[in-house]
Amino acid sequence: MPGTGSSFGGVGLVETRNARFRPDGVVEAGSSLRHQRRFHFINWQALPWLEATYRLAERLDGTTGAGMTSDRAFDLKLRLVAESDWLPAVAVGLQDFIGTGLYAAEYLVASKRFGRWDATLGLGWGRMGTGDDLSNPLTVISPRFEARPREVGEGGTINRFALFRGDQAALFGGLEYSLPEFWTPLGSVEGLRAKIEFSGDALRDERGGWPARRTGLRGEAASRVNGGLHWSNGWLDAGVDFVHGTDLLFRVSARLDPDLVPEREALPALGARPLAPSADPEAAVARALRGAGFRPVSVRIAGGEAFIAVAGGRQRRLAGAAGRVLRAAQPHLPPAVEQLRLSWRQSGVEIARIVLPRRAMEAASAGAGSAEEMFFAATLEPAGADALGLMDGGTGFSWGLEPRVSVLLGDPSRTLRWQVAAVAGARWEIGHGVALAGSLAQALGGNLGGAPASDSVLPRVRSEVARYAREGETSIPALYAERIWGLGPDIFARVSAGYLEPMFAGVAAEVLWRPRDRAWALGVDVAQVAQRDYDQRLGVLGYATTTGHVSAYADLPWFNLYGVVRAGRYLAGDWGGTVEIGRRFASGIEIGGFATLTDVPFSQFGEGSFDRGIFIRIPLDLFGIETRAVTPVVVRGVTRDGGARLAVDNPLWEVTREGRDRALLDGFRDFLR
Repeated sequence: MPGTGSSFGGVGLVETRNARFRPDGVVEAGSSLRHQRRFHFINWQALPWLEATYRLAERLDGTTGAGMTSDRAFDLKLRLVAESDWLPAVAVGLQDFIGTGLYAAEYLVASKRFGRWDATLGLGWGRMGTGDDLSNPLTVISPRFEARPREVGEGGTINRFALFRGDQAALFGGLEYSLPEFWTPLGSVEGLRAKIEFSGDALRDERGGWPARRTGLRGEAASRVNGGLHWSNGWLDAGVDFVHGTDLLFRVSARLDPDLVPEREALPALGARPLAPSADPEAAVARALRGAGFRPVSVRIAGGEAFIAVAGGRQRRLAGAAGRVLRAAQPHLPPAVEQLRLSWRQSGVEIARIVLPRRAMEAASAGAGSAEEMFFAATLEPAGADALGLMDGGTGFSWGLEPRVSVLLGDPSRTLRWQVAAVAGARWEIGHGVALAGSLAQALGGNLGGAPASDSVLPRVRSEVARYAREGETSIPALYAERIWGLGPDIFARVSAGYLEPMFAGVAAEVLWRPRDRAWALGVDVAQVAQRDYDQRLGVLGYATTTGHVSAYADLPWFNLYGVVRAGRYLAGDWGGTVEIGRRFASGIEIGGFATLTDVPFSQFGEGSFDRGIFIRIPLDLFGIETRAVTPVVVRGVTRDGGARLAVDNPLWEVTREGRDRALLDGFRDFLR
């Protein structure tokens, strides 16, 4: 029986947490609503034993006791002990430990299941200790645990000195009962849970100035007993609770398991080899490749080997492209050809060279072999290591039309600000890796332009997002010339010049060393840019700067994690570094977070203290269409100017990352589907 969600977002009872977790990788988003408080949350089971929650609160203004304001929070819960026949599950958690700390709490909790019953007992500090059932037991270790200092500043910082501190603590706990399936006149009902809890939090709201004040508060709850009924069908949760002795609370959320790969039909088996070669097999293969959606760059047959170079295609992964190339070429390749040497190109440069045994693919597609055998039979060679890899890719034209959504969360005057635009883009590859690209955007709706003006004391390189949205309803997000090419085996280069992104124009250059058979890559980028006019057309403002970074990329040896570390100069002239940790799932979905610290003091940075956020990258081929497109979703607590990086269309890591051994391993099933 899996855990169910609490009103704070993470797995728990009603308002308290328990020691339960979602299945590994599951992402949950939803809201909980009651009088004078609304929580909107994203919950991610980042690792089997680690739960992470981002929460945006719309709440009563605790300082004035009237009106609503917003607040952002981040929670972590860590499993210490897994449940066994005799031992309960045990977890420790940090609630709202980054930010203003209005809901900041720490807790130690245990849960034990008895048939359909699940019992929980815990001890809380901070907000979860306001019930004041006992003195902080940690004071026996050191008297320093008696005081709970609070230094908010601009918010967003980790107050590590206050953890598990304070003169008071409180017990909490409860029961959850999984109701058996039962019949109603409307049909059978299953998935219902009844919950009752005794909360360690004695406050209904923050009236009276909590947590700056700890006594004489006017926001105490009428009761610490909460209870309710929740329902789940496996991906959707809904619940209603009675809390604080006064309020009804409604909760709804939806879940997604990014490790689930949608079922896709296997492609038909390869046809039989032709009985006799055609008069011009190279031309016939080229025609077949064009019919399959590729741009044939070169086709050459020499004895028992076929050398084929293709550009474009609708496949996101190398294995998918290789499988379709061989299927298209199979009816036209001479019977004597036993090996295919495929050069796969994207954005004008060879990013992968793969050698495929023809007979292994024939066997796998007919059911006498497997995608796993294809993976072990295939060999990746260095990209750009010979004349075939470095040859001119010819000309090509592509275009597309897509929606684009811009979101601003946590604006004090409005919790959610957004804008939806239609964007039409095109790319013309001229040859030798040179291309012209650009896009046009038309805003269709939203309230992003109504956000307050920036109050930043730094150069306003990102914080005028509302003005860009307001004055750039019809805009040119990008218009530039670019060359991407190979400098040598697995070494890539890019130079871009023009209007590089919606807010900056200039010249940018990048070099990336990405060994195909290593778990790491190294890159350097530098750019001289000027800030674009707010209408995002052809004008520029007076601000110009030089920016650039040294970057290291690495696949980590656990849970399909990867990391990116950058160091250098950012758009506002600040120096510092960025750390990004992400996890790639079997479906291709990537989820992770990032944080940037620079030499800008927290007080000068402004609200939030430093740049950080979470991201989700969703491949659109999950929806049953063949496309390379990936939709990125970035959630920042606040958009400020410190730690801002240039956002070009084709960073080399994104262009070339699918040409590595690790990427082939992740996507080898696409050989056959």
